Amino acid sequence: MTDAAALPGQPRGGAIDGTGTARAVCVLAPNASPMTLDGTNTWIVAEPDSSLAVVIDPGPLDEGHLRKVIATVERTGRRVGLTLLTHGHADHAEGAARFAELTGTAVRALDPALRLGDEGLTAGDVITTGGLELRVVPTPGHTADSLSFHLPADAAVLTGDTVLGRGTTVVAHPDGRLGDYLDSLRRLRSLTVDDGVHTVLPGHGPVLDDAQGAVEYYLAHRATRLAQVETAVENGYRTAPEVVAHVYADVDRSLWPAAELSVRAQLEYLEERGLV
Repeated sequence: MTDAAALPGQPRGGAIDGTGTARAVCVLAPNASPMTLDGTNTWIVAEPDSSLAVVIDPGPLDEGHLRKVIATVERTGRRVGLTLLTHGHADHAEGAARFAELTGTAVRALDPALRLGDEGLTAGDVITTGGLELRVVPTPGHTADSLSFHLPADAAVLTGDTVLGRGTTVVAHPDGRLGDYLDSLRRLRSLTVDDGVHTVLPGHGPVLDDAQGAVEYYLAHRATRLAQVETAVENGYRTAPEVVAHVYADVDRSLWPAAELSVRAQLEYLEERGLV
């Protein structure tokens, strides 16, 4: 049996639904799969004495889940004041329009196509709904529109799919780019070093109690994979499927299509730098 404390980021054991911090609680969507792990984590974030809550990533278009999120908010004597999106993938954002209809809230996102209302999100924005302070951190790479949200009062960061609670994420080429992703990981590392962030509230999987350890692991993992891909190309494996079959031979084949996206991003990164 693996010691959970030895795993990257120290993932919390037990149920994911209902976990979080003093200001954030997870409502787990019922869309578990090899790609979404236990399901999508919808986050409810609020100041303890506030009557308003912010919901991050309503999740898939699942009426039962959306109503469960609202009921969870209302049980605390609050109402939903704002909806935010970390990025536009369907498992995070497909339910946003219906959620906005049910709650009467605006939806703020980096991608204008995902917004409902006049305001979007940009780097450096500070969300202050209900007295809450959430700082918008640009973390492109998984997708071009990926954002994270720094919750200073809880020394936490909500990372969407940029850092997961278990395993590693996909650089979703061509929208996702490896260079951007590495820069985003370094940006998150600076939050752990310079701003005291120690908790990751991910878009999938359990809460991580060692944010710096998780980000350092991600950076090391990406460096290892990139070296493996470069070596594979040097040994004659030229196409993305060939590289996947060689480098990811020990990975469940059902995950190879996702791995191929990351490999394409890695090949592009190496080509741009004249390394292959």
